[in-house]
Amino acid sequence: MKVLLVSQRVVVDPRHGERRDALDQRWSEFLAAAGFVGVALPNNPRNAAAIVETLAPAGVLLTGGGDLGQTPERDAAEEIAVAWALAQRRPVYGVCRGFQFLLQRAGARLERVAGHVAVRHALSDGTSVNSFHDWGTTQPPKGWTAIARASDGTLEAARANDAALAGQMWHPERELPFAARDIQTIAAFFGGEP
Repeated sequence: MKVLLVSQRVVVDPRHGERRDALDQRWSEFLAAAGFVGVALPNNPRNAAAIVETLAPAGVLLTGGGDLGQTPERDAAEEIAVAWALAQRRPVYGVCRGFQFLLQRAGARLERVAGHVAVRHALSDGTSVNSFHDWGTTQPPKGWTAIARASDGTLEAARANDAALAGQMWHPERELPFAARDIQTIAAFFGGEP
């Protein structure tokens, strides 16, 4: 199985004030279904740099959780992983916040969106997906192609035209059972065998 580096959210323990890295346990099951082993990327820039260089993963998966700019250590660790992946010609896929990270990095202007938190909605292709985001855009950045939109025109999936960068707003790990379409998308993007 190929190894993917997987980013994590930052959670602050209210009782102790500790800043903890956290990853939904369903990600490991979802990635295994798509033919991969996920290794957690720590939200520590120095350690993140050492891990990408040492591990040399087949690709990078940027997961959801929190808003951009809310946790600078996560933003920095993800930037290190994405820069490494681009330099090594490895694919990067973003989910929800991870997709927003890629869009903003490519020059998209993110804006608050209404009606996209804890709901299901139809995509332009008629499929129904979960939605847990406060931020979005209606226009892909220059050099990107829209793949799916919500009925309000919000971009739900897109791909860079000249690099192995893509993403989606919905959470495939939160669909139980996992949607075959999501497994196939991730497997095809990273070259796995579900």
